[in-house]
Formats: sequence, C-alpha cells, structure tokens
Amino acid sequence: MAAPTPQRRFKNPAVFICDIQEKFRTTIFELEKVILTSRKLLRAATALQIPIFVTTQNRARLGDTVAELQPALSAAGPLVQADLDKTYFSMYLPAIASHPQFASPSTTGPAEVAIVGIESHICVTQTALDLLAAGHKVYVLADGVSSANREEVGIALDRLRAAGAVVTTSESWIYECMGDAGIPEFRGMVGVMKDTMRDTKAALQGLLGSKI
Repeated sequence: MAAPTPQRRFKNPAVFICDIQEKFRTTIFELEKVILTSRKLLRAATALQIPIFVTTQNRARLGDTVAELQPALSAAGPLVQADLDKTYFSMYLPAIASHPQFASPSTTGPAEVAIVGIESHICVTQTALDLLAAGHKVYVLADGVSSANREEVGIALDRLRAAGAVVTTSESWIYECMGDAGIPEFRGMVGVMKDTMRDTKAALQGLLGSKI
C-alpha cells in the first residue's frame, strides 16, 4: 500500500507584520529582537509561499517599516498581499478582511494567522481579537511581539490566550504550518532554521527571558 502524499498541517496560513516602524526603535522593549523574529518569519513565508500582510501606523509620523525587513519583503514579492498605512489600531482593516483568504472561511476554511509586531497590548491585541471574532485561528508569536513597557506584554498575552488565541513561538508555528518532513519545501526550511538559529535564541532570551 502506497504511503499517503505528504501534506501541510495548515491549509490556509497567513503572516501579519504589525507596525514594526522606524520611529519605535528607541521606545519599544527589545525591538531588535522583534525584528529578528519577523525577518525569520518572512523568510519562512517566502519559502512556503504563505501570503503576507503588512501595516504601518500613521506612517507619515512614525516612519516606514524598518529597513532590516525591507529586503525580506522585497524577496517575498507578490506574496505581500497588502502593505497598508492606518490610523485604526487593528490590522484587520476592510481591505484585508475582504481578501479572499479571509472573506470566505466557509470555502477556504479559517485562516491560520501568525502575528508579530507591536504593541502587544494595543495593535496586536485588537488585530487578534478581530480575527478571532471573524472565525479565524490566531497564533501570537511570543518571540515576535513587544510593547514600550515590557510589563504590558505578559498581560496582553494572557488576555489573548483566554480569548482563544494560541500563544506560541515562531519556530513552533513554522513547523506546525509544515506538519510533515516529507513536503518538498522541508529541506529548504531546515536551511532557514539553521541560518536563523542565533537569532531565534537571541529573540527568545531577550523577549521571554526567565519565562522559557
């Protein structure tokens, strides 16, 4: 009897990059670690052909998405489904909510959305709550979110966990997304994981510290 064809565990994944902007460099706790995780997630999304949604908050005042993420976004090319500026705190804007990946969950199944960015207790929280209310699955990557005051982060993650979001790590989400070492992309993803091993450790230690 032939072995079943390897299939990914997640059928409708998406990546949200929330407001990781230049003007936040001096105000957000361990922003450089959020950037490391976000860059790894973008590389993984590109290798796995996962749609990417990016926002900025009041770009004219707070700046563009940080320079370190620009090469990865450029490499993702058409996988970047939206790069939107907003005043609304939630990323789940009408232009994103109406995207086919989210607009017809009865057809495509709920999206499995990984969120990284800032601030954990404001834009990340409101984005996650809106996605959950729309029937999607939400994964908040604890090694990829932060706030100006570090004490806000744990409270936000506890609230989101209670609301139904999964609080996990970037590596866990990426491997769960794949689900099977037999998929064609797995070998390339092992390379991404090896390349970013130090970044992963730095982000976990910097953002989670004694909690891991």
